[in-house]
Amino acid sequence: MVVRVFVASCSGFVAIKKKQQDVVRFLEANKIEFEEVDITMSEEQRQWMYKNIPPEKKPAQGNPLPPQIFNGDRYCGDYDSFFESKESNTVFSFLGLKPRPASTAEP
Repeated sequence: MVVRVFVASCSGFVAIKKKQQDVVRFLEANKIEFEEVDITMSEEQRQWMYKNIPPEKKPAQGNPLPPQIFNGDRYCGDYDSFFESKESNTVFSFLGLKPRPASTAEP
């Protein structure tokens, strides 16, 4: 399974763009394989994202905003959930990935 980050390339909201960039940069910096899915370019992908977010995770009003993160078909969470996992050093678990062993440097 591959991590998929649903983004909106044409968002007019600076906060959304920054959150999307934060997720993508973190994944790139940690060499975590992922696919960026632009929901502004594909109605089918946008509908898939909306349909596969659990009801309890959807906002009371409106549609869920990007970034939304999945591992294959399994919903991982939104930016706030990602940020919490980053702060608590549990991102691999959040993404449904096995933790990487800590690198050991030879003295």
